[in-house]
Amino acid sequence: MTRGLTPVALTALLAAGAAACGDSDTSSPGTARSTRTLSAEPEASPSASPSGRSQEEFAASVSAEAERNRQKAEATLKGVKGKGDAAGDVSVSGIAVRADEQFRSALVRVTNKGGEAAFFAVRVEFVDASDKVLDSVVLGFSDVPPGQTVSEHANSRKAAGVKSFPRVAQAQRG
Repeated sequence: MTRGLTPVALTALLAAGAAACGDSDTSSPGTARSTRTLSAEPEASPSASPSGRSQEEFAASVSAEAERNRQKAEATLKGVKGKGDAAGDVSVSGIAVRADEQFRSALVRVTNKGGEAAFFAVRVEFVDASDKVLDSVVLGFSDVPPGQTVSEHANSRKAAGVKSFPRVAQAQRG
């Protein structure tokens, strides 16, 4: 059948076939150019306009929220005797000590084992090798969803540069 085609027609047929291979059809599997989208396309693209809040305002807002949570946690822990009712829901791990550090940091994790969202108040102590408390830091975790784990850093300037160990001193569900 290709015997009857002239060289010009054959060249045109090959060129058309090559163009079809380079087509951007995204439904053809196995080509290097094919792309598959696993999620639906958004109905509208996000606006490029600024949110109206500066980075400083956002940082101040986050800092204010952390301070409100800390104050609520302080109030929650005020009347607690011993370790509190949520000590088993909290874990803490220290972050390696560096000689030039400006503060000592520990990662505090809270797991809500209850059936509804809850507030958790946690007091973390930084102690040295002789078990002397160098600093105590209080954190508040608001609206922790049931069955979920959240985390936050406890930071101490008093324990900076000292080989210290963080521990959960108190934890209370609020």
